[in-house]
Amino acid sequence: MSDALDSTREFLSAHAPFDQFEPDALEFLLPRLETRFYASGERITDPDAGPAQRFYIIRQGRIRGETPSEDEQVSGKAWELVPGESFPIGALLGRRAVLTVHRALEDTICLELTVEDFDRLRSRSQVFNDFCARRLISLLDRVHQGLLNRNLGEGGGSGQLNTPLGARIGREPVTCDPKTPLRDALTAMRDQRVGSIVAVDADRSPVGIFTMTDLLSRVALNEVPLDTPLQQVMTANPIALPESALGFEGIEIMAEHGMKHICVVADGKLVGVLGERDLLTSNPLTLDRLVRGVLRAGSVATIAGHLREMPRLIGAVISQGAEADQILRLITRINDHATRRVLALIRKDYDLDGIDFTWLAFGSQAREEQALRTDQDNGILFECTPGDEDHVRERLLPFAQAVNTALDECGFDLCPGNIMAGNPECCLSGQEWERRFSRWIDQGTPEHLLKSSIFFDLRGIEGDLSRVESLRSKLLHKTAFNSRFRRQLAANQMSIRPPLGLFGEIRSGADGINIKLQGITPFVDGARVMSLAGELPATRTHERLDQAVAAEILREPDAHDYHAALRYLQMLRLRSQQQALGAEREDSNRIRPEELGTLESRVLKEAFRQARKLQGQLAVQYQL
Repeated sequence: MSDALDSTREFLSAHAPFDQFEPDALEFLLPRLETRFYASGERITDPDAGPAQRFYIIRQGRIRGETPSEDEQVSGKAWELVPGESFPIGALLGRRAVLTVHRALEDTICLELTVEDFDRLRSRSQVFNDFCARRLISLLDRVHQGLLNRNLGEGGGSGQLNTPLGARIGREPVTCDPKTPLRDALTAMRDQRVGSIVAVDADRSPVGIFTMTDLLSRVALNEVPLDTPLQQVMTANPIALPESALGFEGIEIMAEHGMKHICVVADGKLVGVLGERDLLTSNPLTLDRLVRGVLRAGSVATIAGHLREMPRLIGAVISQGAEADQILRLITRINDHATRRVLALIRKDYDLDGIDFTWLAFGSQAREEQALRTDQDNGILFECTPGDEDHVRERLLPFAQAVNTALDECGFDLCPGNIMAGNPECCLSGQEWERRFSRWIDQGTPEHLLKSSIFFDLRGIEGDLSRVESLRSKLLHKTAFNSRFRRQLAANQMSIRPPLGLFGEIRSGADGINIKLQGITPFVDGARVMSLAGELPATRTHERLDQAVAAEILREPDAHDYHAALRYLQMLRLRSQQQALGAEREDSNRIRPEELGTLESRVLKEAFRQARKLQGQLAVQYQL
């Protein structure tokens, strides 16, 4: 008996979530598990057998679901299970019959627990209860922690980017009155050995900040007298974040505004000041240096040089606990800065006086989901007198083509489909854009549907952004009242299927899996269809999912699973791109599932299953 228990203990220690069980929970579980053999082809569960009575852990062999109902095709629950996996958790929690016939695909051995002991185990083990309540998210937490632990072993951070800013404050902030003479403020900074001082009002609210950078640029170089009041040389109205904000929010603000320090407040009162190195402790390349380098670049080549250092910065951000969608937003913010700087540099060489235009981003840049390798999807929206469109376009196109070339030099590949501002089809007046979108919605040809999947994600980068929002509002209103077009979009997105076989096994070709196309795209396309149906203003995929829940288009539990699956696929793509860039390979979106560990293979399969589930929900909704 002891040898059998030791053998079972060893087996469980190799599979999640049992490898993380509390000692007393494991000791409760081990003697209550029954071992049973099932011959190949034998049924293990049956929908006609009444409420589920046993919890199964596959120890040896394989099990598959058979004859799925229509509902199961939507839920994606008919799939192959392998050693270490367990079932039927949903039926046990819901006190219902199983929905799938589970049958041994080969001679199989299961470890089994009665429903009564299943309930008792949940009450004894927080790990097990959490796994049962949110299986995918629980597994992803394990993967994420494993990545952090590996990075820690390599000198990485401790995941502080997803801890509150208040927890990162190590000392009281150095403050003064805004009217304090500059000499006294500098003396305080020297005595306290800090690189910044914050001017506060009578309520201790921050009204300005002065840093060593300000000392050089505003005082020393301009020979400002040291008796000058601090308020004349400080940065007024500093951006402040509440102490409950996460560390990554601080990094985002720094990237967006090109600053080194942020104020942290509680109920509006200053409680601390954090610098970039307080948040990115392991990063040899400062975010400030990269952003400021881009903002101040005097040439396209200089911008390109700074952007080549992006993978190192992103590696540091990943190592310190940032989620994939946070990292993609950071990359996009830096790329937005690069785009604006390129526009400013190139514009000097062209006579565009009198032309009022807005530079547009489409696709992943519009969704703020750009990865380390990306191509261009951009355009121009201009205003002009009716009838003068061709003349204005003729003046803009040489400029736009030069910008496209410059962005290519910076690492943003030219779009293979020519969806770029230098293409006359992408350089249109506001009225022309509106007519084009209306035509696509009204006609809905295959070409229109393909273009809609790119152009309907749009965001203004430079210029009058209100025009873009107005165009988006008209677009959403029109699609919300055109169910035929939305049905066509939903049908179109079904053409890209996650790489799962009939019973849920991952199907990988000789060159691996395109994780962007086969994994991420179904979520992006599905969320877009939901946003068009509900006139939801968001462009980011994760935000669209949240808004779909608020609009009662999507159930909250489903959204949680979709968030988790998408974040994992996005992180997998980032890791693949880092490896490809390091090896100077071009296949930056391809992964090989066989190179993943057991746990990540389970998560990948579940992530693909969630993508298939989302597609199935749309198929039912639009009767596809």
